[in-house]
Amino acid sequence: MQDPERQIVQRRKVLYIPGYDPFHPRRYRELYRREGTAQAAHSGYDVTLAPKTGDGPYGWSIDAHIESYDVHTDMQVLVWSDIVKTSMNPSIVSTYALLARTAWTYFGTGALFRLMRLRQGPIIAALYPVGFLIVQLVLAVVVAYGVGLGAAHLHPWLWPTGLVMIPILLWLFRKHDNKFFAYYLMHDYAFSARFRGANPPALEVRMTEFGAHVRRALASDAEEVLVIGHSSGAHLAVSVLADLLRSGDVPKTKPLSFLSLGQVIPMVSFLPDADRLRADLAYLSSSDAITWVDVTAPGDGCSFALCDPVSVTGVAPAEKRWPLVLSAAFSQTLSPERWRALKRRYFRLHFQYMCAFDRPGDYDYFRITAGPQTLSDRFSGRKPSKSRIEDPISGYTSQRS
Repeated sequence: MQDPERQIVQRRKVLYIPGYDPFHPRRYRELYRREGTAQAAHSGYDVTLAPKTGDGPYGWSIDAHIESYDVHTDMQVLVWSDIVKTSMNPSIVSTYALLARTAWTYFGTGALFRLMRLRQGPIIAALYPVGFLIVQLVLAVVVAYGVGLGAAHLHPWLWPTGLVMIPILLWLFRKHDNKFFAYYLMHDYAFSARFRGANPPALEVRMTEFGAHVRRALASDAEEVLVIGHSSGAHLAVSVLADLLRSGDVPKTKPLSFLSLGQVIPMVSFLPDADRLRADLAYLSSSDAITWVDVTAPGDGCSFALCDPVSVTGVAPAEKRWPLVLSAAFSQTLSPERWRALKRRYFRLHFQYMCAFDRPGDYDYFRITAGPQTLSDRFSGRKPSKSRIEDPISGYTSQRS
């Protein structure tokens, strides 16, 4: 663990790894700008963004006055949206083939039944695209049959014209998927299931590049290097940091911190070929060269809330010390009015960790990323959530680093 003497951070490097997101990283900059301004108004501090200077990944700089200190933070987004976009390009027919293969992977390996013992929310989110895509296909067939019957009344030979409605209706559903998210979620789960929990080769190459960016940040004059992994980005961060720590390139004198938010790690670590991820979870959980805080919330139906990703995967070593599992407690840290407005907006809540709370508790994304305390100091002495789940449930525990 880090030196127990607390230090004031005036310069910080933050490297943010998004989840399965096909959008340009400016989305995260604008989210930080808007929500940071709102949180500053609630909490009585100042946060100002400026364009990034210098080379490297897309990012921005933050100048903040928090807890009586001026702090400068350079924030970078480690982008893999191009890989996401490529994986989302299959045709409609190919998407239905992916649906069958992904369902077989999770059902056939027993992973889905074990995941059901953790949290219902992410399982519902996983089954939703399967069910809704099947509903779309059934509706298209029913409409095509009706149109065919109507055409047959004009002439028997016109009955097959109803079949044209099937591709037209499926195309319309896909065109408006920004309202349904069925294709998006299907491709998300298919991406993890394609190699049964192993990383695609292109992603492994990108993760090596991510590690190089973290290494450069550690060589800078920053007084803390903070890696953040959100959603699917959390399991990427686990492997990036495990590789870095194994290499011995982490200076013992500089705090290296890891914040995982809204993680869905079991969706991958419970699959049979996730040997590498399971080994990385075990290794990272016992490291004294890092501080790892995992924040989720039961109100986020898209994450495995308060599920210790190391323990539930069944790879917790005897010397396990991480992660510190905490709840963002949306129902308490958001006012009743704000909570009522958000609690049915499931995808929005999955991003609430990077947003403002109008009744903030000890979790404050902007104090963590732009404040004067290291992650270790900020949560020093903090007890893990009492309602966390630690029972080893995964049926696969093999490891390969």
